[in-house]
Amino acid sequence: KWRPRKINRPIKTPDLCSSLPPTIFAICAFATCGGYYGQLQVKVDCADRRQSNHSINIKFGYPFRLQEVHFKAPLCEAKRDEVLFLDGDFSSASHFFLTVGVFSFLYSLLATIVYVFYQNKYLKNNRGPLVQDFFITVIFSFMWLVSSSCWAKTLSEVKMATNPTQVLLLISACRAPENKCTATQQPLWSRLNTSVVGMPSTNKPTRLKHKPFTPAAPFSTSRFLAL
Repeated sequence: KWRPRKINRPIKTPDLCSSLPPTIFAICAFATCGGYYGQLQVKVDCADRRQSNHSINIKFGYPFRLQEVHFKAPLCEAKRDEVLFLDGDFSSASHFFLTVGVFSFLYSLLATIVYVFYQNKYLKNNRGPLVQDFFITVIFSFMWLVSSSCWAKTLSEVKMATNPTQVLLLISACRAPENKCTATQQPLWSRLNTSVVGMPSTNKPTRLKHKPFTPAAPFSTSRFLAL
């Protein structure tokens, strides 16, 4: 009776395809956050018509130090403008988020290079690299979770601080009931929303899998002839 013979020599099946999504998510995370620039627009229409339909464009971006973003708004009772600043400094959370994203990408890239070009050296000691990968993964997962949570909370505060309705409250002319102030353009948040969505999926490339190879039973026609 033929029995399958188990071959102890492992067949290396690298699961390197799983390293592509984490790397892509890391790139999207810090690219969408670090390169973001937004713009909002409000319009002030004074009651005396001397400064009517005055549009105000306000631009802001990374690292979201909004207290440094200034703009000019008309004073309806006088023929001059006032200089105003937005509220809030959100640079610490955005810097932390971006730093973790960059280091996660660099580690994923380094791990992929090691798995591809240094397989033999990496697999000589199976327990050492496994323990090292485990602890590094735990550290990066914890830092990623903390930074993504802080950035998600900070992003909601940035949206609130740059809300055109909230900005209108800073303008002195808009506090007078006889003047008309409207929000004409909202900032686009699609890029920043993408960074928050892509955060939890970033991780390191998985380790190479080793599966013992068991050959299949040889095909024999004697069974069919016996029938």
